[in-house]
Amino acid sequence: MLNFTPDILQELLGMDRLGRPDLSQQATWPKGMAAREERGVKVTPILLWPNDIPALRLEPATGKTTGLGVLYCHAHGNNYAIGKSEAMQGRPAILNPPLAMALAQAGATVICPDMPGFGDRQPEGSESELAKAALWRGDTLLGKMVADLHAGYLALAAEPAVDAGNIQVIGLSMGGTLAYVYAALNPAVAGCVQMCVFADVGPLISDRAHDQHGLYMTIPGLLPRWDMGDIAGLVAPRPQLICTGAQDSLTPEAAYRPAAARVAAAYRHHGAEHALHLLREEGAGHHETPAMRCKVLGFLGLAGPMAPLD
Repeated sequence: MLNFTPDILQELLGMDRLGRPDLSQQATWPKGMAAREERGVKVTPILLWPNDIPALRLEPATGKTTGLGVLYCHAHGNNYAIGKSEAMQGRPAILNPPLAMALAQAGATVICPDMPGFGDRQPEGSESELAKAALWRGDTLLGKMVADLHAGYLALAAEPAVDAGNIQVIGLSMGGTLAYVYAALNPAVAGCVQMCVFADVGPLISDRAHDQHGLYMTIPGLLPRWDMGDIAGLVAPRPQLICTGAQDSLTPEAAYRPAAARVAAAYRHHGAEHALHLLREEGAGHHETPAMRCKVLGFLGLAGPMAPLD
């Protein structure tokens, strides 16, 4: 079987190659939109170069940052109005305070863009409309989302307060998928955290459970040679934290187990078993748990000693 590579994934997604950071390009602050402070976090609405993608930038209100940059990918939840506002307002599947707020409170600089069809980008069209148009053109909506996330990465890399070598990408549910797909395609990302989504699609299709995912996630031609575990494996040897619940209908055992085996094999191939961390909670469903929050903060170096990751 042909070895799976980032170039193959990029071709399947119908994407152009991701550009390198240009530190002369900055995110812009739209006129008439004021920054505000909430719970010790400065929240600034920004537009991401070059396509004016609406996003939020979160940073400690004290100005004391750790140098960590976090590209935060929002979830789906069949609520297209939320989008980037998840970063500061959360959603039912995320603990309080919202994860992005907690990261900024702990010293990270966070950027969360609206994905196509979500938040302020709802006028661009519905998920179905956007996905079908992309597929007709030989593209994918997932590829478009990943390309738009790259604008957030470029903005973080240009931030004076951010160490460009320590930009992590993180998300839950759809955000988790986006996190590891993006990290797979951008070797400059230091690592990724994905929650409540990791499973191979082949077994989900066999059990007729795949329709729980939105159209955005369709990758024509990925199956049967490869699957989602292979995509996550492209993140190796960089650190990756994968959190799932055994009671989550998106990550049932029959689909999680082969995905975990694929990603583990990729890390073994690189001699980087220590960089892969799997948290599987037997009683958890499709939601962030206190144990997940603890692992995430520790993984990102924003907390004190924690339980072993493995």
